[in-house]
Amino acid sequence: MTPAIFGIAGPRLSAEERAFFKDCDPVGYILFARNCVDRDQMRALTDELKAIHGREQTFISIDQEGGRVARMKPPEWNRYPAGQAFAELYQIAPASAIEAVRLNAEAIARELSEVGVTVDFHAPFDVRRPETSDVIGDRALGTDPLQVAALGRATLEGMARGGVLGCLKHMPGHGRATVDSHKEMPVVHASEAELEEDIAPFRALSSHPLGMTGHLMFPAWDGEHPATQSPTIIEDVIRGAIGFDGLLLTDDIDMEALEGSVPERSERALAAGCDVTLNCWAKMPDMEGIATRNPDLSDPARARFDRVMDAIGPMPEGFETSDLIARRDAFFAAAQDAA
Repeated sequence: MTPAIFGIAGPRLSAEERAFFKDCDPVGYILFARNCVDRDQMRALTDELKAIHGREQTFISIDQEGGRVARMKPPEWNRYPAGQAFAELYQIAPASAIEAVRLNAEAIARELSEVGVTVDFHAPFDVRRPETSDVIGDRALGTDPLQVAALGRATLEGMARGGVLGCLKHMPGHGRATVDSHKEMPVVHASEAELEEDIAPFRALSSHPLGMTGHLMFPAWDGEHPATQSPTIIEDVIRGAIGFDGLLLTDDIDMEALEGSVPERSERALAAGCDVTLNCWAKMPDMEGIATRNPDLSDPARARFDRVMDAIGPMPEGFETSDLIARRDAFFAAAQDAA
């Protein structure tokens, strides 16, 4: 099994993609708006992916947070609020915010389950600060680590209720970045003591089976390598101080914060201790390079991957998505009336 999650170019698999995926057997796949036309098309695509290796349970992922990070869009699918809405509700009524974000996540997960998506790279556990780049911005669940952990935990619980596995991102924390790592390398000049605040939400949920790194430099920990490619940060901070022992993915390896070719970036990340490379853009030369340059999924990573797959449950019976959304909105309405 190739330690990579690959993107797909369009709404259906090409013959070239199908043959490549059959041969290299990647850990999983990631979908973007280009892959999400309507329910029937998405279900056909995810069925195609499952059929490649005859696996009913397949790692098929997406970024569906709500707000501006939504690959499945109206009018075909519901519109969901960004994390800031729940962060603001928490300031008025913490218990209501926790239940609202849980219902919201379950509604998202049910829409994903319906079309065969099993993993959502949600929620960001990044602690927002005044200087936080807009790349995180209103996606964040708050400015207080305890609040972020509480709302993040409820998000993961809601996802699980809907039959989808959520993800801890972006370890060890993206909240102090003042630039967009899609475009350049953020450098965080904070002390180890200050960074304790950033890792606190991840530590609170460290038993979760799936996590993702961020492409940031933290000179207090490692002045030469970004977190994704830093043996020190992965071993001492993510595996050590945070205590995370789940499957560790890179953020998209194609982001411009990193240097070198995409296969070289992948190779460095895996050598540093990441388990799996996330490669989103379906560029066949890059995918072939990743598959060629990297060894098979390691035994420890395979054990972590198996725990991830075991954690993905079937879509449960029960409330319709519209019911969940109505219950969520009732919490916002009650808070407004009280104000």
